[in-house]
Amino acid sequence: MARYFDVHPVDPQRRAISQVVEILRAGGLIAYPTDSCFALGCHLGDREGIERIREIRQLEPKHQFTLVCRDFAQLGTFVHISNRVFRTIKAATPGRYTFILPATKEVPRRLLHPKRKTVGVRIPQHAVAHAILSELGEPLLSSTLLLPDQDEPMTQGWEIKERLDNAVDAVIDSGDCGTEPTTVIDFSQPEPEIVRRGAGDTTPFE
Repeated sequence: MARYFDVHPVDPQRRAISQVVEILRAGGLIAYPTDSCFALGCHLGDREGIERIREIRQLEPKHQFTLVCRDFAQLGTFVHISNRVFRTIKAATPGRYTFILPATKEVPRRLLHPKRKTVGVRIPQHAVAHAILSELGEPLLSSTLLLPDQDEPMTQGWEIKERLDNAVDAVIDSGDCGTEPTTVIDFSQPEPEIVRRGAGDTTPFE
């Protein structure tokens, strides 16, 4: 049975965040809010967590996960980013974007695109997600919480608790999340490519 945390959306309770991070460090899988929609997350080296996400969402083996980072210092550990690309991404973050970039050796091989050796990264603008990331001290390996029989992600924490009570270890609820996933921009090629139009404005990349 999943633990349920009712967390303030602007000033999340430190004790609750610490308990969530303990669950993550123990190999737990969480459903947590972001600035686009709810996501599933586990710690970076958690092989079992990855498989649990795949099972919940019924994902194909080639599905690419996202590293949700606290800030640019953390992001820069896991991806290679040129000065030109840095300036472009910096202007759009934190925010509702996922950026595909060449990965460093810090990223486990199983998380890389098999041919391009890239990985998706993002820095969310959500107080609860940021508090979890700050306490954890490493990125969350994440995927949008979109179930295979649904057209849109669930927006209510209690609904997620009811639906995934035996599939996740914790649900963090801080109120409604949106239903539109992040905009995905691929910066691994000479020119940026809009892979998915989502919650983030694509105008700066067109």
